[in-house]
Amino acid sequence: MYKKELVKSYAAPPRPGNPRQTEAWALTQAAVRMREAQESTDPETMLAAIRLNWQLWTIIQAELLSPECTTPIELRNNALSLAKFIDKHTVEFISQPEAKRLDILISLNREIAGGLYETPKEEGGEARPGPAEDSKGEPPATPSSGHITCY
Repeated sequence: MYKKELVKSYAAPPRPGNPRQTEAWALTQAAVRMREAQESTDPETMLAAIRLNWQLWTIIQAELLSPECTTPIELRNNALSLAKFIDKHTVEFISQPEAKRLDILISLNREIAGGLYETPKEEGGEARPGPAEDSKGEPPATPSSGHITCY
């Protein structure tokens, strides 16, 4: 469960100029909306939330497939593979909307956002937690280098 304090901390979009923060915020917002829709158990609310998440991932895919994309190839391929999984899972959910089936999408968004909120490792150093914290006050577990898309 999300704590209301945690949800409120993500309500305001980040300042322009930091793609990592923007991507993390967008993924977090989509996860929050899916969780709230899941808790409502209203099929139309769940479908609206999953469509919003799908739109976000479609934008991510388009950026990663752009010829101008400078995201490292390994990160790009991993993100595109994940986007393919999200597409498949989203289509399955739309054909059979069950609240429990949102769990994986919520979890993926939160984990990726958590990695993006972390400050990247410096040469020979440790990654430092960024502003994101989970419900226990700890940063999410998935670190990431760089941001997902191209800017």
